[in-house]
Amino acid sequence: MSSPPYTPSGSDFAPAVDRRGRTVDTRPSLSYWQDAWQRLRRNVRAVGSLGVVALLVLFALAGPSIWRADPAAQDVSQISRSPGAPQSARIVEPYAPWAGVTAPALPDSGSNVPTDLRLANAPTTQAVQLQWEPARGAVAYHVYRNLYDPSPDRALGLPLAEIFDPLRVSFEDRFDLHAQRYWYSVVAVSSTGEETRDYAVLTVQPELVTSAADAVSFGWIADANAVRAGDRVGLPYHPLGTDYLGRDMLARLMFGARVSLTIGFVAPLLFVLLGVVYGSAAGFAGGRVDQVLMRFADFVLALPFLLFMILFKVAFGIGPGESGIVPMLIALVLLSWPSTARLVRGQILQIRNEAYIGASRLLGARVGYLVLRHMIPNTIGVVLVTLTFEVPRAIFSEAFLSFIGMGVAPPTASWGSMSNEGIKTMLVHPHELLFPAVFISVTVLALNLLGDGLRDALDVRMRGRE
Repeated sequence: MSSPPYTPSGSDFAPAVDRRGRTVDTRPSLSYWQDAWQRLRRNVRAVGSLGVVALLVLFALAGPSIWRADPAAQDVSQISRSPGAPQSARIVEPYAPWAGVTAPALPDSGSNVPTDLRLANAPTTQAVQLQWEPARGAVAYHVYRNLYDPSPDRALGLPLAEIFDPLRVSFEDRFDLHAQRYWYSVVAVSSTGEETRDYAVLTVQPELVTSAADAVSFGWIADANAVRAGDRVGLPYHPLGTDYLGRDMLARLMFGARVSLTIGFVAPLLFVLLGVVYGSAAGFAGGRVDQVLMRFADFVLALPFLLFMILFKVAFGIGPGESGIVPMLIALVLLSWPSTARLVRGQILQIRNEAYIGASRLLGARVGYLVLRHMIPNTIGVVLVTLTFEVPRAIFSEAFLSFIGMGVAPPTASWGSMSNEGIKTMLVHPHELLFPAVFISVTVLALNLLGDGLRDALDVRMRGRE
């Protein structure tokens, strides 16, 4: 037997109450921005990207007050130093010239390759002294130095000396020595003037040393009489290493972040604002005015950015090797607004036909009120998303222009100019290119992921899909 149909009563629709009898709002109403923020918080990638952007801004603003190294100070004793732990140098006596070694005579038999290549004294960054046994039939010797083992493909490296006396069987290297591994090669030259195929090779690891006078000149110690030979002095710490002029990489990255992020945020704010005003005017006016305004925007969009960047540099009197930050900002602002104007115009054309706009007009609302109170606020979501995508584009544009020498020029630090400097030594000292490139990549990626998350959070059509 079936039960009779249930008839709802008024108690079924009574509001929920707590223990004290107070009404409980089971689903509190949310404003547009509150709902967007909640949906953005559920996007892990967007929230993580927002945190990365906040850390980068903190790195640029607060970093130099914590790490007080001068980004322009050059330390010739630590040129192109790799990242690592703090180092110390041993105090030695001032350099004294080395007489070298001369063989009494050339051998009549044996190998035509120098043999028994060895160190005459302990290797230091002050000097590396090599000695070998003479080769049969040699008329000269060539000495090479490399940072890698030359054995696989006979890449002997940097030619250091050409010794024309076959009895001179020693060489002293004092050229730009660092506390790192070197491969020294000595090749005999035959009477025909050709190098022998085989060669002698020796691996050397110089010790970091300095004299007391040099330590004072480098600023490592204040008084040369306070130390003596054998003592150790600490070197200035560079956690991310130094560049080809001995400048601290961490300090330059911090100050470079200020320049790159300033251009990356200021330029988009200005040209997006210009695009909002221009697009709102075109969309609201409609008709022939709209057509004329948008054809001008198409004309600006077709202008070559690089050509105008050159013209602006000439107009401002900025020559080769000088930073063109102001021309870059002006070029970005004057040539980048049409895309935002197009987007805002499309939104305004859609909004102007809404019922609430017609009702406002019937109530006597003026044009300025309609645009500022109704139309532009309803496009803020789209504008914010556009801004988050334009910021990484501006940062990348600055990096590209500085990389090709048309933007920020040394000694002013920016991530683009640092990449331009680092590419010259990337095979030997890759950290000089790696760090600024990583900062550019992480910043652009984080801002793009944040923009993608904002687009999903601010799009009202996404509510029904979650």
